[in-house]
Amino acid sequence: MESTAPEFPVEIENLYKSFGPQKVLDGVSLQVASSETLAVLGRSGTGKSVLLKLLIGLQAADSGSIRIHGSDIASLNSGQLNELRRRMGFLFQQAALYDSVTVEENVAFPLRRYSGEPASRQKERVRELLRSVGMEAHAHKMPSELSGGMQKRVGLARALVLDPDILLFDEPTAGLDPITAGEIDDLIVELRERRKLTAIVATHDIRGARTFADRLVLLREGKIVAEGSFADLQKNRDRFVQQFVGSLG
Repeated sequence: MESTAPEFPVEIENLYKSFGPQKVLDGVSLQVASSETLAVLGRSGTGKSVLLKLLIGLQAADSGSIRIHGSDIASLNSGQLNELRRRMGFLFQQAALYDSVTVEENVAFPLRRYSGEPASRQKERVRELLRSVGMEAHAHKMPSELSGGMQKRVGLARALVLDPDILLFDEPTAGLDPITAGEIDDLIVELRERRKLTAIVATHDIRGARTFADRLVLLREGKIVAEGSFADLQKNRDRFVQQFVGSLG
């Protein structure tokens, strides 16, 4: 019988994480469907970024389970975990570009490390991705020559270069002006429609989340206090949820 991909490529069950006395995640359970874009909302310091780092194995949970494509990541050895990571793209909050190499070389880095493709095909792939995020004309610039929004676009191209099926965004519009933030939000929508990726976006920007997310969850003190569409959150009578949704003005 032919095997099929799990209906939920990301499954989180009863996840706990603390740093000393600070409880960051307090029994979080989530499933993310194939091709779904999930926004994880919350105030600063509520565990959104920590959740993403747990998903990609950069940190370990205290207890609970994370299954990616059906594999419990806690049971994987380092080689298996690295193999799984190649199917996941991560856009860091500060883009995390290498300062000493060009835009083109930044995007090419994962290909050179993990891909057996010929150099000519790698170059073509990099140019294609830079074109898709509107950065092809800046391929030979250094990261220091780019604005914050341009760096995010390059970081997104690099996150996509190994053709992942899961993409994680950590505060993709943090520190950007409203116009540039809107452009990044539109790119996330385009990815959802064109590539059918499963995406998890950690953000405090509910305006953007309303634009790109199929579903939203709201964290408070390490727990999920609301979940559903933007309309569902609007109907929620919890005071904190109302304050958060009401921040749209």
